[in-house]
Amino acid sequence: MAQQSKALCPGRDEARPLRTSNRKTMPAWFWEMRTFEAPSLKRALWQILDTFVPYLALWIFMVILFRIGAPYWTILLLSILAAGLQIRIFILFHDCCHGSFFASRRANVTLGTIAGVLTCTPYKGWRSEHNAHHATSSDLDRRGIGDITTLTVAEYRSAPWWKRMAYRAYRNPLILFILGPVWVFLIRFRFFPKKAGRPERLSVLTTDLALVSIVALAAWTIGLKTFLAVQLPTFMIGAAAGVWLFYIQHQFEKDYWARHETWDPLRASLEGSSYYKLPKVLQWFTGNIGLHHVHHARPRIPNYNLQRCHDHFAALGKVRPLTLWTSMKSLRLHLWDEETQRMVGFGALRGMVAHTA
Repeated sequence: MAQQSKALCPGRDEARPLRTSNRKTMPAWFWEMRTFEAPSLKRALWQILDTFVPYLALWIFMVILFRIGAPYWTILLLSILAAGLQIRIFILFHDCCHGSFFASRRANVTLGTIAGVLTCTPYKGWRSEHNAHHATSSDLDRRGIGDITTLTVAEYRSAPWWKRMAYRAYRNPLILFILGPVWVFLIRFRFFPKKAGRPERLSVLTTDLALVSIVALAAWTIGLKTFLAVQLPTFMIGAAAGVWLFYIQHQFEKDYWARHETWDPLRASLEGSSYYKLPKVLQWFTGNIGLHHVHHARPRIPNYNLQRCHDHFAALGKVRPLTLWTSMKSLRLHLWDEETQRMVGFGALRGMVAHTA
């Protein structure tokens, strides 16, 4: 397999704007997008109110229902709504990691840390990894940090049988969207990488301590059984949906991947990041993150400005959207074919073998 070089990480506070060796080659509208980067305190505070307040109120309501012996299916139904709000909390956390939600750095760190605890994600640890993802997205020679593992057809065909089987297992929806989120959010995020800096280490330790305190407090007050009965389905649904969102943002048929020598950061944003056009209610719960091509072009644009930015520039509107229905096709796509420049499924390998025979 081709060697994957280490990602070049941007600064700690946010992902840097797209870089290119010749700034004059960037279109004028790209620089004009900066006008949408200005945070709005009014909109930020409103999003906190319309997200955290109903989430906590719904959570308390589910606890009451469980304690009075209401049918458990009512709690499971409400956990779907709570999971949607949990996803929205993660989007606010995500904006704070980019330093875009508030103008104040301290406010971003404070809200990001709180939202990180509620989503089992260490603020500074995840911020560093996610910024690396922005700096290397769609670069075939800098894969492996903050992304879904993706092999090329050539890499897969040249790999030993056990690596091919492991990759097939990893790409199975059960692993990706059920077991994967449990591993990532509940286990992997509880530890810091060996090369993590002091801020990232403290972030992981602080988040772990906060989570242990919450569980202990819940066990002492409402009981561990009640806590798990309410939190577990909410977490599982929210985490699975969140991983699906991240998956579909960079895994679709007419995707963009390139070797580092020819990698174009603007193409990586507009062609390697999807425009996931969701129904308005789902767009609200997902904090406009479906406009991922806009987000990757300018990571400092807060979620509440993404739609306005998209509507303002004709070039952004030309990106072909994915819908809920068409996005399902991506579940059958597993490998990047460098010859045809598109994602293909494992079934395409049989045709390739027959063609070359």
